[in-house]
Amino acid sequence: MRLHVITTGGTIDVEYSLQGTMVTGPPMIGTLLQRIRTDLEVTIDSVCRKDSRDLDDDDRDLIRHRAETSDTEHVLITHGTDSMTTTAAHLQGVHGKVVVLTGAMQPARMIDSDASFNVGLAVGALQLLPAGIFIAMSGRVFPAGTTIKDCRRGLFIADDGDAP
Repeated sequence: MRLHVITTGGTIDVEYSLQGTMVTGPPMIGTLLQRIRTDLEVTIDSVCRKDSRDLDDDDRDLIRHRAETSDTEHVLITHGTDSMTTTAAHLQGVHGKVVVLTGAMQPARMIDSDASFNVGLAVGALQLLPAGIFIAMSGRVFPAGTTIKDCRRGLFIADDGDAP
């Protein structure tokens, strides 16, 4: 299976600078996929290195364009969690592709990170899902438009309209 990975930055790629500030570092997806020990054919496409709160419609248009014009039907997008659902909504209508967005609540470089698990979940989901837009976070796979980030608990949950 061929996999096109689009990286956008976000917590998954955060590192601490020597000055003690958090900065978006280079994409961690290559390292994470090595840890998974997969033989998938992977192309990594770094679109930007931004906190997802700083993404705008121009960024989302570029992400959509890269997904739509990918030469493979399986697209993984690493993304910050704060606006992941907004980007997923922006991607609605991309046809003939399985697109899964994932990220991390803690940077991949940290020992307590959920990044490896989320990436593994997303890679598995890409192989099993029909064409569409999905979010793989917190041990679950959600169709776009059916999940929200519960900041209080630090995980993604089903959007039943009553979440905090």
